Amino acid sequence: MSEQHASSRPSRREFLKKSVEVASAAAAGLSIARSAHAAGKQEIRIGMIGCGGRCSGAGAQALSLGKDVKLAGMVDVFESRMRAKQQYFKSQFPDQFVATADTCTFGLDGYKAVIAASDAVLIACASKYHAFYAEEAIKAGKHVFIEKPHAIDPAGCQRLRRVAEMAKQKGLSLVSGHESRYDIGYQAQVERIHAGGLGDVVAIQSMFLRAPYQTVARDPKLNETRYQFSNWYHFRWLSGDDVTQSLVHNLDRMRWVLREENPTWCFGLGGRSSSYGEVYGDMFDHHTVVYEFKSGVRLYALCRTQAGCYDSWNDIIMGTKGTCNWNACRIDGPTPWRYQGPRNDPHTEEQKRLIGSIREGKPINDAGTMIDSTVMAVMGQIACYTGKPVTWQEVVAADWEFAPKLADVRLDMDAPVKPDATGNYPLPKPGITVFP
Repeated sequence: MSEQHASSRPSRREFLKKSVEVASAAAAGLSIARSAHAAGKQEIRIGMIGCGGRCSGAGAQALSLGKDVKLAGMVDVFESRMRAKQQYFKSQFPDQFVATADTCTFGLDGYKAVIAASDAVLIACASKYHAFYAEEAIKAGKHVFIEKPHAIDPAGCQRLRRVAEMAKQKGLSLVSGHESRYDIGYQAQVERIHAGGLGDVVAIQSMFLRAPYQTVARDPKLNETRYQFSNWYHFRWLSGDDVTQSLVHNLDRMRWVLREENPTWCFGLGGRSSSYGEVYGDMFDHHTVVYEFKSGVRLYALCRTQAGCYDSWNDIIMGTKGTCNWNACRIDGPTPWRYQGPRNDPHTEEQKRLIGSIREGKPINDAGTMIDSTVMAVMGQIACYTGKPVTWQEVVAADWEFAPKLADVRLDMDAPVKPDATGNYPLPKPGITVFP
């Protein structure tokens, strides 16, 4: 070894001192991000994984919380979408946009640069990737906000459990996108229910009825896999379908009402009746799931994605002493009640929880609600596809993943599903379709 290289090496004493410092930080469970911002005096660098409307909204809400919040990176599968949001954030938050050419990226591997540049990562993209990106960020010592659904299959739910435990061990925040829990009107309503305002809950009717999510026409320049990524809401292997994608909101808030009780089993009905054509991918356009609980409660959950039909995003909770209209924050019965206080923006509240936890050095871990509500949605989706009863324990014990597995996904791969001559994709067949 040359003299120059030898002199540049640290001494044994310096090496040991540095090793002790690193080991001490690790033993204390402090990530670099957490320890750097515990005093609330330094900047908090956020990164966006996904440049669609939801992640962009979360990013803007986080940046609105103070000049110490900086946007350090962003990634999307498609360069055009990333560039559009890059320009938006540079113009709307010029003093807080610190991302570089290297951290404004695209493709399936760009998440690595975003995670490396950030203290906290906001994840809202094709839902198949939510738990995986959360795992990668937590491994790297970064705080995480993860939009619903947090996973779309049993394997994703198992990964989510590992992520939550790792975040706890590292002292990192893991914040859920189930925003209903952060609405102060809903909080008052649940407090009233828990105090006996309905008596005993007997049955619940939950609805997420709407027109389809935005459909994306085929761009002839894209191969089949890239097209499915561009229209990912409508492909099961990327979105998990509508019980997991949408109805999970209702299921989460009704678990909240039921003091986090999980169902013992469920059965479901589902199919497609009117949404035909390639833009609708391979998802059902209507689902009904009936969940039964050990307490005796039955939850009748319905979702539909059909245009020109009755729309509702509401829950009707029936008790022995009254009925609650969830969206109206109203209880009707012998002792009527209605919330008339101030309201807040629960989406902004999500980011307040994340950013506040970093500033204060007090990590938040939403594992207790985000995992079980996700399992409940996956459970209902499987019941609709198979037409068979599904128990809670069966889903918790399962580990299958929508094909292809994440490790095998490439943008130039042969697509997992393809349209037939009519332009329609094959659908699950209740009573015939099975899962491992």
